[in-house]
Amino acid sequence: MSKILNYIKINELISTSGQPKIEQFEEIANEGFEVVINLALNDSSNAIENEDKIVTSLGMSYLHIPVSFEEPKLSDLKLFLNTLQALGANKVWVHCAKNYRVSAFMYVYHKYVLNTPFDEVDLSMFKKWSPNELWQALMKVEIDELKSV
Repeated sequence: MSKILNYIKINELISTSGQPKIEQFEEIANEGFEVVINLALNDSSNAIENEDKIVTSLGMSYLHIPVSFEEPKLSDLKLFLNTLQALGANKVWVHCAKNYRVSAFMYVYHKYVLNTPFDEVDLSMFKKWSPNELWQALMKVEIDELKSV
């Protein structure tokens, strides 16, 4: 798993990364992951054509929540949080192009769903990427704002 671009294990049920290579999806399936969530756009520089077919052919479910890197929306974040919560005890792999979108969304997931203490959140991706004002605003969203979208 460590060879997958910007891999981060969140817990026993959730791992994240940048875009896996085609052959790495087989490794993900072999590790018992049941669902793959892709937050990247179809035209991302390292996107894989027919990723949905590749993933489902390996016996995993595939969900695509396309999030614009230039214009992330609060509604995207809310959809992601609700989707991840709805998956419950399923083992889920979440990725985007480089694990930047995912890391920002997972930060909010840690904050409001997992209630992870700040010093226990893996912030390693933020050494590679400094979120701009739009991403920072999403990461600073208050729980009431999420309920009102």
